[in-house]
Amino acid sequence: MTADKQHSTPNVLPIGEPPTRRLRFGSMQIIGPGHWGAPNNPEQAMQILRDAANAGVTHIDTADAYGPFTAEKYIRKALHPYPHGLVIATKGGLTRQSPAKWAPCGRPEYLRQCVEISLRRLQVDRIDLYYLHRIDPAVPMEDQLAVLSDMQAEGKIHHIGLSKVDISHVRKAAELVDIAAVQNKYNVSNRVFEEVLRHCEIAEIAFVPYAPLATGKLAELGGVLDELATKYNAMPAQLALAWLLHRSPVMMPIPGTSCSTHLHENLMAVQIDLTRDDVTAIGLAINDNPAASLV
Repeated sequence: MTADKQHSTPNVLPIGEPPTRRLRFGSMQIIGPGHWGAPNNPEQAMQILRDAANAGVTHIDTADAYGPFTAEKYIRKALHPYPHGLVIATKGGLTRQSPAKWAPCGRPEYLRQCVEISLRRLQVDRIDLYYLHRIDPAVPMEDQLAVLSDMQAEGKIHHIGLSKVDISHVRKAAELVDIAAVQNKYNVSNRVFEEVLRHCEIAEIAFVPYAPLATGKLAELGGVLDELATKYNAMPAQLALAWLLHRSPVMMPIPGTSCSTHLHENLMAVQIDLTRDDVTAIGLAINDNPAASLV
């Protein structure tokens, strides 16, 4: 494989940096309905990826399970050779049997295969951030992380991350390998993993919230954020993302979209300046809103 020096960057996880460096792009929405199969409009999907890179996004999140094996392919087709400084994070260990079915597989030989094929699919020599997409309860965590650690030592993975984990998982995993990032569901209306976020802050681990817009519900006009967004002269989606960025210096949201207009609207969230009191007030307002429990 030809070395791709342009892709490598030392600043993979910009903890504590301004919002413009911490807002990322999630690629789940560029594939087919149900996150299954090819996009309905492949050219449009690739154009959104190019638009994200051209707009200054420096980190694209993906996984081999998206499609499956589809999002990584379109990222390569759209962006390779990758712009200098662009980081592509991917994941392995979660299999797909149908649009509605996802099942973990953490057998070491399978995880090694996942990494090797993602390297080829993305056409890179090293994956800057590789997540264990799910911890497989049928396989000892030690075995799952050991193979990723081995591949890190081989130079095929730079940083290791975890996805959809509780605090006990994070603590146990940290005893085995250096954990650089945790990707859990988290948004202004769903803060179940607050304890994990606090741990990440103390340990200086990147916290990467997926579903930062609650699968679009927080972006809806007339939704739980609509009235508050007007106060801040913003759209609901922008306020939801700005709240995350100001909530913690380790927060690195990955909003996704299949529409370039929404992409650019989301990226405008970095221009919203919230005080600590604003962040607290918005959180309290959502807690007090019965409709927020629906998202």
